[in-house]
Amino acid sequence: MSTPESPDVSDARPGRRAWITRVVLLVVAALSTVTIVGLIGRVDWEAARDALTHLSWWHHIVLLVIVVARQILLAMPLSFFIRGVTFYRATINDLGATLMYLIAPPPSDIALRVAMFKSWGVSPAKGLAGTVMNSLTFYVARFSAPLVGFMLLLAIGEDASFRLLELLSIAIAVATLVIVLMIVRSDALARAVGTRAGLIVRRFRKTVDPDRWADRCQNFRADIAERFHSGFPLAVLSQVGMMVVDFAALTLCLRFVGVTADEVGLVWIAIAYLFAFPFTVFPLWGIGIVDALLLATLVEAGGLEIEAAAVAGILVWRVYTVAVPVLLGAVAVAAWRREVAVADASPAAPTRPE
Repeated sequence: MSTPESPDVSDARPGRRAWITRVVLLVVAALSTVTIVGLIGRVDWEAARDALTHLSWWHHIVLLVIVVARQILLAMPLSFFIRGVTFYRATINDLGATLMYLIAPPPSDIALRVAMFKSWGVSPAKGLAGTVMNSLTFYVARFSAPLVGFMLLLAIGEDASFRLLELLSIAIAVATLVIVLMIVRSDALARAVGTRAGLIVRRFRKTVDPDRWADRCQNFRADIAERFHSGFPLAVLSQVGMMVVDFAALTLCLRFVGVTADEVGLVWIAIAYLFAFPFTVFPLWGIGIVDALLLATLVEAGGLEIEAAAVAGILVWRVYTVAVPVLLGAVAVAAWRREVAVADASPAAPTRPE
């Protein structure tokens, strides 16, 4: 527990740990990328640059619209789990957190989320509970993706035995879903889950108090139970919709730079996407490792002759799905600050919760 005498130390340690974790994961992603690309073959970067010249001005408009739809769907669970948060506010909140996650040390993204919630009259506890459910719902969708990939492989008669490692991803999705359902079922189960998790973590961090973890799980249940049963199915659908839109963006990026349907069919792009998607758990949506896995499957389907164009398409997809949301996050934060300034300047402005 933090003390008044040492707030800076207690706040700094989690930030340092988070940054170290990000760096380690990025190093792992870089090494994986080098290994996988090395197995595929040397990329013809000159041909990849030539492929980018196929992009027309209207392609960028289409991709921008798709990315905006993607971000709305990604943030939508916040509105299902938190009363008083509209789709617009959910999107502003999520985009702002994305920006802060990249430019400032943790937990700056959480601090911004809480500040936004308070400005909208939402209690921090309710807001953070909804944020956690937003993340858990996305985790269930993310790690379930390979299940559809297996179904597609079986549908086209391809061997799926070499993909058995992806069964671990599906197991994580199932475990996450079961834990969430246990927590919201009753206070007793919520406390049991919190206590058990605390005992496991205490094996690695002696300062962990299982009773506090039990209290937090119970409080989390209290904050989320009211809207869980109506909100969770809709939240899952929104995350599935986000993945469909994200896949559409990848497909269009590949088509726009010259990877034709005759070279790589839609089903193979879907298989590549579904098996690579769990690796977006790495920083920056798995940048590097996800791209290498996508490229490996696409080249396997279409041959080495499409490698350069596939690299170009994946690069464009990354720009729009990683870089553009960060820019949109800056716009979102500016819009929220202006909203707060206008509310503060209004004599009839309601008092926001402390």
